[in-house]
Amino acid sequence: MTMPSFVHEARPSRVVFGRGRRAQLPAELDALGVKRALVLTTPEQRALGDEVAGLLGASRCAGVHAGAVMHVPIAAARAAIQAARDAGAQACIAAGGGSTIGLAKAIALESGLPILALPTTYAGSEMTPLYGITDGGEKRTGRDWRVLPRTVVYDPDLTLGLPVAISLTSGMNAIAHAAEGLYAADASPIHQLMAAEGIRALAGALPRLKLDGRDASARDDALVGAWLCGSVLGQVQMGLHHKLCHVLGGSFNLPHAELHTVMLPHALAYNAAAAPQAMARLAAALGSADAADAVNRLAELQRGLGVPTSLRAIGMPADGLDRAADLVTAAPYPNPRPLERGAVRALLQRAFDGAQPQ
Repeated sequence: MTMPSFVHEARPSRVVFGRGRRAQLPAELDALGVKRALVLTTPEQRALGDEVAGLLGASRCAGVHAGAVMHVPIAAARAAIQAARDAGAQACIAAGGGSTIGLAKAIALESGLPILALPTTYAGSEMTPLYGITDGGEKRTGRDWRVLPRTVVYDPDLTLGLPVAISLTSGMNAIAHAAEGLYAADASPIHQLMAAEGIRALAGALPRLKLDGRDASARDDALVGAWLCGSVLGQVQMGLHHKLCHVLGGSFNLPHAELHTVMLPHALAYNAAAAPQAMARLAAALGSADAADAVNRLAELQRGLGVPTSLRAIGMPADGLDRAADLVTAAPYPNPRPLERGAVRALLQRAFDGAQPQ
């Protein structure tokens, strides 16, 4: 088979992986030349923020700001930017999931402060230059390499206490990152290999986590999978799936990971005929030799995990589907199949009802 022409670009970041490695945070700050860092968390993870502050010590911790909120509302971003300024922080440590890392990115976008990420979920945001800020009911997204965390410390021990239900939707969210990378127009063979391996790792780990959320080996595998999937998302163009989720999340405040979990099979079904090689790679990563089986295998994984399968179940109002279809098609992301308003509206209806993807 003739190798297609491609461009592969990767921006380096430092990854530290291993159980208990969060103890190295002071040394990682030294490597960045940072003397004082502001610790960011959600209100629910304030105890983790306090633990990180204790690891740093009073002289190196510029405070704990527990103000991260889902979808990064503009008011939360402004408050955090001001907190970093007032504290005289030279960097931010984002301890948490996508909401916390997203808040750190809002600070970096404004101030240029470097980010050290300490992920506790499988969101993957720590490996991307992508940011999103919600203002006036719409989520504005962008790409800027200033917001890519300089260092990521993956400590699987921090995921052991992640509730199983959240672990499963967070893992499905990570699979979504890589799945779109399989058909991105600017993906290289290296991106596709990373995407397939990330999907394979998560598809193997998530059923084990459903059985035992304290399965340390499954936690390791899931976190490696999330790292690979996030890396793919950060280096290729997003398509229909992420456009749908950005619109639905920003405009209707739906829960992030659950939203990605519901929408992924439907977005892939929409694109399947236009991206046969991507479907073959996806099917192989899910254990099938038949490209036509890719979406069904993913839907089977979804059902087997017992995660949400309908927009109705996660709070989407029925009277918002028309507006969502308008927003998705008004400014589409690059996608293998053109976005047709009628087809997108039908996709949204199936997702709302929890119907089989078509």
